[in-house]
Amino acid sequence: MQALITLLTRLNLRRLLDLRSLKSAPCGMALTLLCAMLLALPAQAQRVRLPVFDAVVVNSYPHDPEAFTQGLLFRDGVLFESTGLHGRSTIRKVALESGKVLQKVDIPQQYFGEGMTAWKDELYSLTWQSQTGFVWDLKTFKLKRQFNYSGEGWGLTHNDQHLILSDGTATLRFFDPSTLKEVKRLQVTALGRPVEQLNELEWVEGQIYANVWKSELILRIDPNSGQVHSVIDLSGLLQTAGVGRGSEDVLNGIAYDAAKKRLFVTGKLWPKLFEIRLVARPMTP
Repeated sequence: MQALITLLTRLNLRRLLDLRSLKSAPCGMALTLLCAMLLALPAQAQRVRLPVFDAVVVNSYPHDPEAFTQGLLFRDGVLFESTGLHGRSTIRKVALESGKVLQKVDIPQQYFGEGMTAWKDELYSLTWQSQTGFVWDLKTFKLKRQFNYSGEGWGLTHNDQHLILSDGTATLRFFDPSTLKEVKRLQVTALGRPVEQLNELEWVEGQIYANVWKSELILRIDPNSGQVHSVIDLSGLLQTAGVGRGSEDVLNGIAYDAAKKRLFVTGKLWPKLFEIRLVARPMTP
């Protein structure tokens, strides 16, 4: 429920409904109220309900509770992860089943590490406010070169042509991996409104999955139109494992195993990483 309220806040729809009624409503009723709010939007808004998916935990795995996760990906049977905070930022290779760090390199301590993705035989990683990115050898983790970009760096993924960067706004930026020059931008909207604070990204079966910072939501985004076509609600995921949450250990980390079609999620400072299966939530009339 809190995740739905967070989404409404991101869409600036709080004024359309007393959120106290939404907080106290059963889940099905909350979606009905959300539908009613859509009818109150301007004519140019997208007058449809967003499908919502819940998560069934298939497996859970150990995860370093000291890892301030910023980027996550699955490749060649292992996880690659980037972590943040000044003086603690790293690039690491991690065994899925045990959570053991197999390989690690420290990012220079003046940088706050952010999102990461793999392109061919290299890893590309961002920093938060330094406008500096790094290119690492995928096998050795040797630093090969640096690059620059404007604004902040948050999340990073790629399709078959471009690196895709989020910067905390509602805009995703596409870069040529060869030149590292920005080639286009895409505004992300849900229900006709821009959605800000897009964070960690993952390319999944032709869609962009995006965490919304400080929420328990993952948005599924059409990479051509920028429209959010559905929402994954992971409310209470960490608590179901018997672990309480603090103020910083928010959901942030999406990885996809394309070969076995497995979806993994975790968060900053989470002691567990989850393999999840998505189940469509029934939509009330």
